[in-house]
Order: sequence, then structure tokens, then C-alpha cells
Amino acid sequence: MKGEVRKRARKRLDERLRALQPAENFRAPPKGWVRALRDALGMTGAQLGSRMGIRPQTVETIEKSEASGTIQLGTLRRAAEALDCTLVYALVPNTSLEISLNERARKIALRELQRVAHTMRLEAQGTNDADLESRIQAYIRDQLSERDLWSEK
Repeated sequence: MKGEVRKRARKRLDERLRALQPAENFRAPPKGWVRALRDALGMTGAQLGSRMGIRPQTVETIEKSEASGTIQLGTLRRAAEALDCTLVYALVPNTSLEISLNERARKIALRELQRVAHTMRLEAQGTNDADLESRIQAYIRDQLSERDLWSEK
């Protein structure tokens, strides 16, 4: 039952995040969003600082920290508000969550089945590779839970 709930949640997340693909479309400009938007609006650092209630030198520090990837989300949110923007924050998976889960399960199942096959070959009891796919699916179904997938490397 929990597995089905998680599967539906993954599907909903995949659908929501699909709109953010490809993620390259949302990469920050080289000097960061704050600087790009400020410049596009024709706003000086002093003017942004005034809107944020900070010194102009602090605006420069904020812009540099954003460009270097060290800015805090709260600071970025305050700058966005001062620029009349909304900060949008998301982690965008490189592939669908369902595909990631299935690939991870398959990798673990294949590794475990290869260990068993190796042991059986040593004992002169080799397994038939023809039914490998069905054994992988059976291992995933019968031996793995979603929580097991992330416990090991």
C-alpha cells in the first residue's frame, strides 16, 4: 500500500518537474540573476541596497556570492522581493524519479544475481543467462523494497 502511495507521489512530482526540463534553460547568467535583473531594470547597486535596507557594498557582496554559488536562500529571496520578483527553488532530477528508482533496483538486482551465479559456477552449478531478465524482475519484486535501494552504493 505504501509503495503505491509513493509511486503516485513520484508520478505527480515527475509531472510537475517536467515543466522545468531541460534544466539548462534555467541556468543562472554568469554574474547571477540579481545582477542580471538589476542591470536589465537599470537599477544601481545603491538603489537595490536602499530597497533591501542594506549598504551598496553589501549588494556587491550578495551579487558575488550568488555568482559563486554561496548565497543563502533567505538573502536571495530578499533580493528577489526587492527586484519585484519571486524566487523559484527546485531540485530537477536528471531523469524521471520512476526511471531512477527502476535503474537503481535493476543495478542492485543484477549485482546480487551475479554474485549468486559466480558462487554457483564455482560449485559447477552454473545458471542459464537466457532467463536473466525474468530473474532480475523476480528479485526486484520479491527481495527489494524501495528503502533498500538507497542503503548501499
